[in-house]
Amino acid sequence: MTLRTRVGLAGGVVVLVALAIASAVVYSTVRADLRGNLDDSLAQTASQSPTIAAQLKQKIADTGHAMPIESPVVVGSTLVQFVTAPVTRGSNRAFVAVTELDVAVARGVADAYFQDVTHDGVDYRLHTALVPNSRGTLIRVARPLTDGADVLTALAALLVSLTLIGGLVAALAARLAARRVLRPVRVLTDAVEHVTATRDLRARVDLTGHDEIGRLGRSFAAMMTALDASVHAQRRLVADASHELRTPLTSLTTNLELLAEDDGLRDPEAPAQVRSAIAQVGELRTLVNDLIDLARYGEGTARAEDTRLDLVTGRVIAKAAARVGGPRFESALSPCLVHVDPDAIERAVGNLVDNAVKWSPPGGRVLVTVADGEFAITDEGPGIPPADVPFVFDRFYRSAQARSLPGSGLGLAIVRRVVETHGGTVAAEPLDRGVRMRLRLPVVRD
Repeated sequence: MTLRTRVGLAGGVVVLVALAIASAVVYSTVRADLRGNLDDSLAQTASQSPTIAAQLKQKIADTGHAMPIESPVVVGSTLVQFVTAPVTRGSNRAFVAVTELDVAVARGVADAYFQDVTHDGVDYRLHTALVPNSRGTLIRVARPLTDGADVLTALAALLVSLTLIGGLVAALAARLAARRVLRPVRVLTDAVEHVTATRDLRARVDLTGHDEIGRLGRSFAAMMTALDASVHAQRRLVADASHELRTPLTSLTTNLELLAEDDGLRDPEAPAQVRSAIAQVGELRTLVNDLIDLARYGEGTARAEDTRLDLVTGRVIAKAAARVGGPRFESALSPCLVHVDPDAIERAVGNLVDNAVKWSPPGGRVLVTVADGEFAITDEGPGIPPADVPFVFDRFYRSAQARSLPGSGLGLAIVRRVVETHGGTVAAEPLDRGVRMRLRLPVVRD
């Protein structure tokens, strides 16, 4: 469901609820007015009790029928009954049984009152009062409650119809208005989707309003400009660094290869040392090439295949453990299959291991575990200051205590780039002694 539709529905619901409340108030007011008019009519009829009694007696005399005056009779649309003295509880059952309250009214100790009663399956509004100057005779006048039911039914139908129609019209009007109101949001959404699909950071948003959405559009445009400049600067930096490093590395490799020839050096150990230097230069060249590749990871250049993370880790640990003077390694490597570029992941794991070795004290312990797609390595070094934790994986970032040590500040940044390219995550967890580095990758399920 689109935001425009949701706004329309929300507007319709708000109006619908408001109309429903107003309709309920109107219906209750009209119902109370009808009940009040009915009570006034009954009270007015009761006030004419002497005249009604005289007319009933005259009618009995004219017709010659011996109809007791206590029998209820219809006068117009009103049912009238006289209860002659002495009034006793439960007497005069021709209509509604007399109650203790009726006896009290007949004795003059209680006021006239109204009540809802049912007689012969019909609901009545009944008014009971004392006939003036009658020495205890009651008049009871009643009208069916259905007299105003037709009006209330018609009113209810009208209010329901108006409420539903009003809610529907409000929803349609709100949806039409939302099209214009939400246009800046649609423009911004289109720009974001374009950037997501094309990685084109040059997309711009033309929002000139002075409201919150206009400010958001201008902030988004400024962010895109800054991000585009930052990405281009990083790519230029990698390209320039690789260009500047390749030339001296090539010369150094050539010179070392010449020195490695039989007649190049007279020292018997020189050829071995030179070969070692050549190998180190090759590692540097590989690192430069990897940096260039990592700059293009977002373009899908990674070579992915099913790889055993535990075996890759085992190889890296074996290489690190062979170094003289290194820490003591302990490992718990569970079989774990991931779909990654094996060379890139080996580079990332190697960087984490090298980082732990660099910070471990002589004879310290390095614990490495692999399980369920997670590689974790824990050292016993000085740890990471809390202020540095959010930045340890940033490119070229080096803490104050690391600036005096060899390194370029790229190792952990390469780890994060490789892992995030493969849909994983990295984290650093400071401990009381040392630090624990984690990388997690999606596992290939059987």
